[in-house]
Amino acid sequence: MTATALPLVLCGPILRRLTPEKLTLWLAASRPLESRLHLYPDGESQQEVDAGAHCRCWQAGEELFFYLFDIPLQQALPYDCFIGYDLQLRPVNTEHWQPVTEWASDICYPGQPRPGFVLRSRLDRVLHGSCRKPHYDSADGLLFADAKLQQHFIDPQHWPSVLMMSGDQVYVDDVGGPMLVAIHGLLAELGLPVENIAEVQSSEARLHDQDAHYYRRDTLLPTEQSSGLQDVLFRSVEKPVFTSDHAHNHLITLGEVLAMYLLVWSPAAWEKLSLQAPPALDDAQQALYSEERHSLDHFIAGLPRVRRVMAHLPVAMIFDDHDITDDWNLTAGWEQSAYSNPFSRRVIGNALLGYLICQGWGNAPEHFPEPLLEQVVTGLQQPGSEQYDVLLDELLKFPRWHYHWDYHTPLVVLDTRTHRWRSEKNLNWPSGLMDWEALTDLQNDILGHESVVIVSPAPIFGVKLIETVQRIFTWVGKPLLVDAENWMAHAGSAHALLNMFRHPRTPKNFVILSGDVHYSFAYDIQLRGRQGGPEIWQITSSGIRNEFPAKLLDVFDRLNRWLYAPLSPLNWFTKRRGMKIIPYKPANARSGEAAECVRYWLAGAGS
Repeated sequence: MTATALPLVLCGPILRRLTPEKLTLWLAASRPLESRLHLYPDGESQQEVDAGAHCRCWQAGEELFFYLFDIPLQQALPYDCFIGYDLQLRPVNTEHWQPVTEWASDICYPGQPRPGFVLRSRLDRVLHGSCRKPHYDSADGLLFADAKLQQHFIDPQHWPSVLMMSGDQVYVDDVGGPMLVAIHGLLAELGLPVENIAEVQSSEARLHDQDAHYYRRDTLLPTEQSSGLQDVLFRSVEKPVFTSDHAHNHLITLGEVLAMYLLVWSPAAWEKLSLQAPPALDDAQQALYSEERHSLDHFIAGLPRVRRVMAHLPVAMIFDDHDITDDWNLTAGWEQSAYSNPFSRRVIGNALLGYLICQGWGNAPEHFPEPLLEQVVTGLQQPGSEQYDVLLDELLKFPRWHYHWDYHTPLVVLDTRTHRWRSEKNLNWPSGLMDWEALTDLQNDILGHESVVIVSPAPIFGVKLIETVQRIFTWVGKPLLVDAENWMAHAGSAHALLNMFRHPRTPKNFVILSGDVHYSFAYDIQLRGRQGGPEIWQITSSGIRNEFPAKLLDVFDRLNRWLYAPLSPLNWFTKRRGMKIIPYKPANARSGEAAECVRYWLAGAGS
């Protein structure tokens, strides 16, 4: 694939936050563009908007440009009706305007002349899921979302209000061999500046050498382990029961992270990429490569439908750990080891910058101050420079990744990764998922509302047996081994969170959406000794394309029901003993069955 063969738009359009007064869209292109937007609300007059006057472009390479359109509207759009749109693009210094159906021919649903969206007046239907691994051998839950939207396309009242992706949209720490080959093939065409990484001793070119590093990228780590880098960044993902070591293709450079985002959300950049296995693989690696290639082929085949659904529904996103690296900020000891080494700090910073560009930016553009955005412009031109490291330092301490969208029922999305409540007893014990200040801010945000939908990447109310297993491993000093990521793992954050539900002015209705765990369940939670609520429902839906081992899940499910039955005395040893938790199961579920995909089409949330 030569540079001239790259599609005009490499990824997108992806709809982000949409309101009657402002529209936010994101896309990635191979050339600098001029743009204009036509809107076609059903039953109302057409609107034409100079989209180019309200967009910011970040150039990441000779053939890579990221655009965020944050477009104020002079005439407010109506609720609960179909609004067609045509984002017309024209490469700079050319004359022909390309309608959206020309530069994205697969973007429309059958029988429709153009893409569109519906601004729902109520947050009464939500599509939600997390954890989408391209080379995992299962169905892609985003195809379920596409099918569901197509089924209800002609009835705006049945459109989802939002597609909520609550973590692990990409797995930068667990990349299949064929995906890494595709990333490097795409990078060769995008013309990104070379990122200097002194610790590798020869810049990023060595990291893209297919003869040396596929399935062996951990060999590029520093040989001195005084910082615990290899244990922290790579070997910490060895989990004897759940998975084997899968970090050998960990993404390292910014270019790799950006290329992966293009490849997981759009078919455009795949068109002429070769996935031929590298010649230097041994027999075992060749076999693994073939297995991953089979799964990835199915993933790629569904990408036109993924692109289509993300061009029709407002998409909200938040990171969990795999968007950055496994066990990100799990313990204070992890943080000390990872951030004290320049190489691991760069790896984490690169992934966080990729998240900002491709995810965080569109959630709440106003959260990002102009000086920071200008630093991004400079940093993208000189990755690896001193100024670039200053930018990454700013991102690592950035305080506003959380956000909320102002529906009639607010959608409040939590950052449970960078506001950690670190353990004061032991640096290697799990940190709380949010600290006191963040939990106080959350309480202030929701007080006075009748209802609220809270998005927590990890379940607030987890499976008691699994939390007990995690606690045992924490006691013996191995929290990383079992991903001891749960709200109850830290006493301070647990009690502060649970007390929030008892505040006299707390909302009467909570819906909590969560993922992370690779299985699904639903709880009805009631406060013991209190009449009149609040009503709390938690729905955990995970993963979009990942699953907990089925046999092990069945064992855990049975043991949990036996050991933590309603009258079991073990319940008094949990931090949730002041709450009554009633589990629900889908009518067609087998015992211990995990959901395969985005499972919930919620009705009545907040009503």
